[in-house]
Amino acid sequence: MAKDVYLETRVLTADPVELIHILYEHALVQIRSARTALQAGDIAGRTKAIGKALEVVGELEGSLDHNAGGSISQNLARLYQYMRRRLVEGNVKKQGGALAEVESLMQTLDEGWSAMRHTESPRAISSYAASAADSDGHSWSA
Repeated sequence: MAKDVYLETRVLTADPVELIHILYEHALVQIRSARTALQAGDIAGRTKAIGKALEVVGELEGSLDHNAGGSISQNLARLYQYMRRRLVEGNVKKQGGALAEVESLMQTLDEGWSAMRHTESPRAISSYAASAADSDGHSWSA
């Protein structure tokens, strides 16, 4: 309960740049939870965590601005679609390797986003992140 309140407060007070990082972070938590549940034989836990991870990936994909983002946006869309397929495969076929692959990809994206936050101009990043945060009303929950 306290974690839910903390996450909600964090989301409501975050700038658009931080919101993208929060999405990556939340996806990673869910993917790790799914991997743990898979190893423990917890079908319900695995399915729930993968469902939440899929929601986050869908939110990330839906937030892309293909007009402003050009080829980067298109490549990210393809990567997010691939991640979604692998998450579903990992769940249906009980493949820990598929989940580990998505975790690695998501970790790389999060690290790249964090590095970009520190090297790119705040205006350029805020412009991208604002368009992502103002997507067409998708929602995700903890």
